[in-house]
Amino acid sequence: MTPGEKTFIVPVFIPHAGCPHRCAFCDQSAITHVPSELPSPERLLPEIRKFLTYKKADRKTAQISFYGGNFLGLPADTVRDLLCMARQFVVSGAVDSLRFSTRPDTITPERLALLNDFPVATVEIGLQSMNDRVLALSGRGHTAADTRRAVGLLREKGYEIGLQMMVGLPGDSTESALATGREIVRLAPDFVRIYPTLVLENSRLARWYRSGKYTPLPLADAVSLVKRLCLMFTSAGIRVIRMGLQASETLDRGGVILAGPYHPAFGHLVCSEIFLDRAIILLKSHSGPRYEIVLAVHPRSISEMRGLRNKNVEILRTMFNIRKLNILPDPSLSETDIRLRSGSGDSAETAVEQTDCISTTPGNGGRQV
Repeated sequence: MTPGEKTFIVPVFIPHAGCPHRCAFCDQSAITHVPSELPSPERLLPEIRKFLTYKKADRKTAQISFYGGNFLGLPADTVRDLLCMARQFVVSGAVDSLRFSTRPDTITPERLALLNDFPVATVEIGLQSMNDRVLALSGRGHTAADTRRAVGLLREKGYEIGLQMMVGLPGDSTESALATGREIVRLAPDFVRIYPTLVLENSRLARWYRSGKYTPLPLADAVSLVKRLCLMFTSAGIRVIRMGLQASETLDRGGVILAGPYHPAFGHLVCSEIFLDRAIILLKSHSGPRYEIVLAVHPRSISEMRGLRNKNVEILRTMFNIRKLNILPDPSLSETDIRLRSGSGDSAETAVEQTDCISTTPGNGGRQV
């Protein structure tokens, strides 16, 4: 698989399956929108076939992915049965490979040996934090050392590696989250996901929240922190493929999320702030007239440059006393560039290259945010 290539993902959710611990923050039924039961291979076959009909021609590669549980924590026979069921889609050419997410402490030479006969290409590790105190307070049941060991084993086997971290966990802080980010950079995965901690109704965290034992991050603080992590990762050449939980009817309806920095377009908020920061740098360094400004970006970056409800446009107009500010598409630019043109008919242009924060989305045709 080529790095950054758009991959069509067929998701198979196995909520809580294989999990020896119930983490303080977890309610997989709410996150994955399916009941907490392990689906049988027979039931999954028609669902996978149906999902494959949504694959578009521009998706050259496809994967079946097992999400929501602890895949290598399942009984060995169950792991083989699920992989055997999925393998037939690789053999037929419908998909290219398989992937799954699992806990770091289940990645052992013995468990990896179960994969030898199957076309697994990608393994995601839910490490959540590299701070042992934070992990203990969240009831994770593993340590940062387990993650380091797991990444080493996966790298020896040549798997594509994804790491998932959370911010705002019990006992977490800006400093410890950034320290986790630096540890992840040292581990050098192929991609990461960053999730803000939410208080879900059927979680232990909900009880702590109601009793005053836990206070979630405010939305603005979560966006600011995830922005710093995103820039840290992308500056190191690590793709950020998701920021925030994917919006759904289940999450959006009342009574599921009690508190926390949930926004249906959380990743968009993060990317918009990055575009705003870069536009401010560009305008501060611009010595020409500012009464009329054009900021050109790639067509797919228009929304991030404008900001939610044109927030970035209003901030820039006010900050720099710009009478007229236009955001225009320019397909010749990369998705991470801004080009500035000022004055009526002024042809002088200045460009600033952004740190890449927007990556191709596996599976849903958009950008992963």
